Amino acid sequence: MIPDVTLADLASFRPAAPRLTGQPTGFGIAGMPANLVAAASVQSIPGTVLDWDVTVRFTPVAFEFTHGDGTTAVHTTGGATWEQLGQPQFSPTTTSHVYRERGTYTVAVAVSYAAAVDFGNGTWRPVPGYVTATSGGYEVQVLEARTALVDKTCIEDPNGPGC
Repeated sequence: MIPDVTLADLASFRPAAPRLTGQPTGFGIAGMPANLVAAASVQSIPGTVLDWDVTVRFTPVAFEFTHGDGTTAVHTTGGATWEQLGQPQFSPTTTSHVYRERGTYTVAVAVSYAAAVDFGNGTWRPVPGYVTATSGGYEVQVLEARTALVDKTCIEDPNGPGC
């Protein structure tokens, strides 16, 4: 008879840590959206559980972003790049975050995976609970941007404001 499996039985199985990036890469502008993107995929790992040959499948179900400024947000996906979404830079996305003040912030993401086990018969049996894998810190340097109205470009007036 096939045994019931718990998360404790899967202690030797670990999904890979998610990859975390941002746009623009490594920096942001105070008051504008910084796009955060985490990559995690379904993973199948063969092994042995309770003396049975099995395949354990981990499926990402939640992405918890820690922004480094005291806020967090949970999403069902890791987001997408502005290019993948067909959006211009600094557009808000599902996983973007607006930093209010300049500074350097360390962002992390924790991905919750649902686990299921196949005992070689092609039937996936869900395992109650979730396994979490966390990314390392991704630093975002938030800068201030200032604009000025000018009547000539820097080529036309190299001594003009902002040139």
